[in-house]
Amino acid sequence: MRTKRFYFQNPQGQKLAAILDFPVDGKTHCYAIYAHCFTCGKNLKISHCISRALTQHHIAVLRFDFTGLGESEGDFSQTNFSSNIADLVSAAKFLGVEYEAPKLLIGHSIGGTAALAAAQAIPSCRAVTLIASPFEPIHIMDHFKKEKDMVEKQGEAVINLGGQTFTINKQFVDNLNATDMHKVIKNLNLPLLIIHSPEDDTVSIDNAARIYQAARHPKSFISMDNADHLLSREGDANYAGTMIATWAGKYLDIEQQQLASSMGKDGDVISSTGKDHYYTEIEADGHTIIADEPHSVGGGEQGADPYELLSSSLGACTGITLRMYADRKGWPLRQVNVLLRHRKVHAVDCDDCPDARTMIDTIMREIELIGDLTGEQKKRLLEIANRCPVHRTLQEKVVVKTQLKQ
Repeated sequence: MRTKRFYFQNPQGQKLAAILDFPVDGKTHCYAIYAHCFTCGKNLKISHCISRALTQHHIAVLRFDFTGLGESEGDFSQTNFSSNIADLVSAAKFLGVEYEAPKLLIGHSIGGTAALAAAQAIPSCRAVTLIASPFEPIHIMDHFKKEKDMVEKQGEAVINLGGQTFTINKQFVDNLNATDMHKVIKNLNLPLLIIHSPEDDTVSIDNAARIYQAARHPKSFISMDNADHLLSREGDANYAGTMIATWAGKYLDIEQQQLASSMGKDGDVISSTGKDHYYTEIEADGHTIIADEPHSVGGGEQGADPYELLSSSLGACTGITLRMYADRKGWPLRQVNVLLRHRKVHAVDCDDCPDARTMIDTIMREIELIGDLTGEQKKRLLEIANRCPVHRTLQEKVVVKTQLKQ
């Protein structure tokens, strides 16, 4: 995904730090806002993974630090649940002016509860997703009972989270109690997706049950088995992001065929590699392909490596070419399986190589033809395999011209 960093203002005129993640090819169907958990921030792994999944479905995602957190201005001790809602509304207004008003709100933990409360103040919103969210904002104080008592007695208290200290005061606690979330959820009147882990020991799954019971249809629930509250395992965060994107497509009218046709048919391929190790997104005619490197060289193993993709091209072209030829001939070919192995070998191992000191690229291709075919038909199909377009391209000299984009 492509990323743009900037600031927008909250109702008090303070600057809030934000990141806007775009699809690799720049073709954005609609916009979403992601609201982070209590005292977390826009850079938490879960927010990055969810943004990545949504941008692959051509949904741009704005993630930002609430007032007084991360890189945003303001005093956290002067914020509360209402100010979080106001920050979300400000983010939506910013998108509406600079890009396009958001259609999807996504919130993690208390950020999800805030997204529920903010939805009615964001007219463009057409769907809401909650991840491990409490039914009531005051739930977050269940983990700070000692500090809550201190607030009642002394007016404020200091809490420690992840090695950072935050000051909370009475207005903060009182404000958490001020919103009737049952009424908010009942009157939401928007498609709602709830994602929660039964093993969540920070916000119990009972909260998800209460939200689901209070909400009206359409509403959906996904159980994140064996996941923690922060979805700290990358696989869990990626799964949640993929499910959100798939679910949202139904309610945001994302038509894949229309999207693909809008991108043109000129064969352009766009590749984007960010700071996330070697993770690379490739856009080809509206389709997203993931490339990566193995753990042994510092990659994340989230996709095929470049040489595997090269071999995949030959394998796909081989199968498609044989399928076309057999169909045209009316031959009973049911399936083509192609096994490919790419290796760099010394030219001495190659009978046809003039210089034994060099290394050459060799792709071993083994073709399995399934169907009631005669020996002559199999022989002919083997000949046709060597004529597939990608095979010919690989055997010819390929000229790559490179220039910097201005």
